[in-house]
Amino acid sequence: MENINKKIKIVVIGAGIIGVTSALNLIREGYQVTLLDKDKPGETCSFGNAGLLALSSFEPNVGINELISTPKWLLDPKGPLSIRWRYLPELSPWLFSFIRACFSKKIASNAQALHELTRSSLDLYQQLTKTAGCQDLVKKSDYLQVYRTKIEFNKAESGMLTRRAKGYKIDVLDANAIKRLEPALSDQFNYAHQIHDHAYITDPGELLISLHNQFLNEGGQFEKANITDIKANHLTCQIICENKVYQCDKMVLATGAFSKKLAKLIGDNIPLETERGYHETCHKPAVSISRPIMEGDRKFLATPMKIGLRFAGTVELAGINAPINPRRFNTLNQNAKEMFSGLNTTNSSTWMGFRSTLPDSLPVICRSTTFPNIIYAFGHQHLGLTCAPKTGQLVTDLISGRIPSIDITAFDIKRF
Repeated sequence: MENINKKIKIVVIGAGIIGVTSALNLIREGYQVTLLDKDKPGETCSFGNAGLLALSSFEPNVGINELISTPKWLLDPKGPLSIRWRYLPELSPWLFSFIRACFSKKIASNAQALHELTRSSLDLYQQLTKTAGCQDLVKKSDYLQVYRTKIEFNKAESGMLTRRAKGYKIDVLDANAIKRLEPALSDQFNYAHQIHDHAYITDPGELLISLHNQFLNEGGQFEKANITDIKANHLTCQIICENKVYQCDKMVLATGAFSKKLAKLIGDNIPLETERGYHETCHKPAVSISRPIMEGDRKFLATPMKIGLRFAGTVELAGINAPINPRRFNTLNQNAKEMFSGLNTTNSSTWMGFRSTLPDSLPVICRSTTFPNIIYAFGHQHLGLTCAPKTGQLVTDLISGRIPSIDITAFDIKRF
């Protein structure tokens, strides 16, 4: 089988964490693998995420509670959600699909499907980083979700019941217990959930580059390429770029928020939208924390990293072409200073990236509807880092013609 695979050429489009883990799994299966991206690995969304391996965050971000909370979030200038209103006409079809998903009878079964993607994340990253020699980037830890009011705590507590039912140990903390664990936190946080047996990545950009280098060391190829067209039949794919044409037997599309345009070239119209996420990294924060901490009211994460204390999260719906919104950086900065009264943000660095998301919060992991030799792997919303290693395995199963190791029916694009 290995000798047969060596004759099969695979092109993986997208050098983010989904594409790189897919490419690494495929090269280990014996295929000839070329990885393409218009940017260098580690320069896009996989560089700037919050770093949490959110094993227990498997509930879709849809439902009646989310729908009810949306107006409040939009009206709160410090809230976790904003919409660029001039983008609303283009966004409207996605929003209508999101509203329908909030009333879906499949939310519970979709949560189970997401759980299958998230639950093995730590184990798989430990395996991947061991072979790549970067085990130190994966740090086992619990993490906190902290709240100011009993109302917000109770809203979150209902979701914690589902996590506990899956076996996750979650403790309830009062203000004194919070202060004992994380003295740097502001006194305004009176309630918390301590979620055990998780992990985080201490430098997501370095992780991506390390895994990419391992892919190259094992015989893979990477080329920068700006794709202008894709032509395919059931046996071959032709990827047309500005300065070169790539021929392959099979192809993987893992370009995150940019996948909608490329999938359309293949013949699939996918209701993919972009959640623009912002981060600020304080390189000399003057405060320290021992674990990731989610600010539960305003929905952003503080993560201790090798390069400083990173604050990341919130959602801006504005597409991929709108300029960066400085107000979102200002809001994140103000919220971070309220979270840690002694925080130093002088000379901090900022960044904005694109998360790809479908209306029901589930990714697309399946064959294209037009050609069985083209595999889709995108739309992981906030869980791209967490879901990447399992997604890479599933992509390899599909390329190899095996029955996937978990049921991926929920991730099929035909659901739309």
